[in-house]
Parts: sequence; structure tokens; C-alpha cells
Amino acid sequence: MPFEINIGPNIRKSAYFDATVADGVRSFSVYNHMYIPGNFGDPDAEYDRLLTGVAMWDVAAQRQVELAGPDAAALAQYLTPRNLSATKVGQGRYVPLCDHDGWLINDPVLLKLDDQRYWLSVADSDIHLWAAAIARERQMDVQVFEPDVSPLAIQGPKAGEVTAALFGDWVRDLRYFAFRETDLNGIPLVLARSGWSKQGGYELYLTDGSKGGALWQAVKDAGRPYGIGPGAPNDTERLESGLISYGADMRVQTHPANPYEMGFGPLIDLTSGHDFVGRVALERIAAEAPARRRVGLVLGGAPMQPTGHPVDLRLDGQTVGSVSEAAWSKRLGRNIGVGLIRANISDDASDLTAALPDGARAVQLAALPFA
Repeated sequence: MPFEINIGPNIRKSAYFDATVADGVRSFSVYNHMYIPGNFGDPDAEYDRLLTGVAMWDVAAQRQVELAGPDAAALAQYLTPRNLSATKVGQGRYVPLCDHDGWLINDPVLLKLDDQRYWLSVADSDIHLWAAAIARERQMDVQVFEPDVSPLAIQGPKAGEVTAALFGDWVRDLRYFAFRETDLNGIPLVLARSGWSKQGGYELYLTDGSKGGALWQAVKDAGRPYGIGPGAPNDTERLESGLISYGADMRVQTHPANPYEMGFGPLIDLTSGHDFVGRVALERIAAEAPARRRVGLVLGGAPMQPTGHPVDLRLDGQTVGSVSEAAWSKRLGRNIGVGLIRANISDDASDLTAALPDGARAVQLAALPFA
């Protein structure tokens, strides 16, 4: 039955909130204490635009944590086991963050704006509180805060055409995760070649929230010849593409995972000598074979609705892993998912089942991304 969501002061609106309402948003979720659009009334059309055309997303809930000051670089490096020493201004890095026990607590993109100013573009968790506490306890000369920054994503095969129409052909020369500070008719922003899809695209990090409506309209106007439409980060496309979602795949409070289990081993630098949160734990974990591994899953049965929370993956009645998220893929014609399974379970294991609320379903392991 229909239900309502209360718009109250404890959950923040984005800089694009009014624009998304005017364009027909039909559902919101809450992410980083903010409303984020869920869909605009036609999820199939939104998925098709992402795969074959171009979509625009209000992802302002993808909050930035700014590190600013003489010790900004030192704090950024202490927060992640990835070696940042070669990171240049204008370059982004995918950086796992771990707690002191080696569990992943976020997987942001780090953007280096200058030698004393960094952003962490975080997934759904209060990393600004974590980073600020660490900086204070280590007596670092750095400010940690959430700046006035509101990302808007342009995603899909035609995203380059729309973004070039807005800013010029120089945007095509940006490498993935590279960015540049610029403006659009007086609207200040950081333009990055990035986004939470495998279809290609850009993110516009608006740095003046009062201009959210103007930026939304400008992107909408530029994208009209290419069939642009509003949408939201797409769970089905992310499953097909094997993208990682911190909240769904490894939230430390409910289903923790370490970076080696999630395939982040190449990003963990234990040899450069730099110290970081969780180093002792990760040295111990690295010396052992990972207990679990991340896998793709094909689930039998009729087309299913997306799972709302992790469920057990079982073999011979014993829990051997978990399905973090699964959904029907119309493009692939099957139910697909991602999860973690005990490392000693072979790829051709039979008799695996997922303990879904509506009953058990047969499961086969599959490579990521799905073909």
C-alpha cells in the first residue's frame, strides 16, 4: 500500500531537492543523513537511459569530508593503507578505510585539490567524525569538516556529449578519477570524470549550494538533444557491473569485511613504511589466507524483487557465506547477486542455496562482472 515519508529537519535536503521534486521524483532513500532520489516513476526507462543514453542523478548525499591545513596530507595518509605519496593535484584515488581491527569502514574516492586540501567523497557513514577524532588525538594541524559541496552525476554512453556541450571538448581528455576546478556561467564547481556506474560519465561537484537549481536546469537543457532524464544510482546495473556498495556489501556494524576479502589487496601497501589506522591488524590478516572471497551469484527461480538486506548462503544446511544484494536482471534474463563465500568453496560448487524470506533458491557462483 502507498506510504509517505516525513520531510523533517533531522534529514537534510540536497541542493537539487526542489528540482527533483519538480521533475517528478517518486521515492527517496536516506543516505549520509540526506534525502537521495530513488526513482522518478519509470525504473525501466531510467535503467535504459543509463545503458544506452544519458542520465542525470542528484547524488549530493555523496558527502565530502574536507581535510584542510598543514597536516592535511599526513591525515589523509594515516586514514588509508593505500600509499598516497605519488598522488598529484587534480587526481583522485580510490582509498579503502579500515578501523583498528582491519574491518572496512568506507571506500571513498580521495580528491587532492592542493597540497593542503583534500576531499574524501564518502559512502554512507559518519567518516567526518572518525577523521576529526583521529586528527585531534594525534594533535594534527588540520581542519576536518563537511564543505558546501553537492555532486550531480551525468552517466551513460552519451555523458561525454552532454558534458562537452556544457564545458567544451577538454572534458574528453580527463582521465578516470581526474578532475578540474572550473565554473559554468558563474556556477563554481569541480568537474570529475567519475561516477557510480560502469557506463562512463562525469560528476559535477557544485561548491555553492544556492545554485543547485540553476546547475540542474543547465544540465537538463544541455542534455535534452541527447534524451537525458533524471534517475538515481541503479542497483541492477551495479550488480551487473560488479560495483561495490559499502552499505550493502560490507557495512561494519552488520556484515563486516576486510579489504582482502573484498579484492582490495592491491591497494594495501604494507611495504612503504607509512603508518595508518589498522596497520597491525592488516599485517596479521595479510599473513593469513583470506577466509572469504567476493563472488557473483546466479539465483534460480522466477524474477525476484531486490533483496533488502543480506541473507545467508548455505551448503548442506550450513551457512558458508552471505548474499549482500540480489535482483532480477532483465538484460541478462536471470536473477543475479553479489556476496561473500568461504574461500574453500569451489566455483563449481553445487547445492548452494540462498535463504530468502520467501524460501530457499538454488545458487550458482559466477565471475564478476557479469557478461
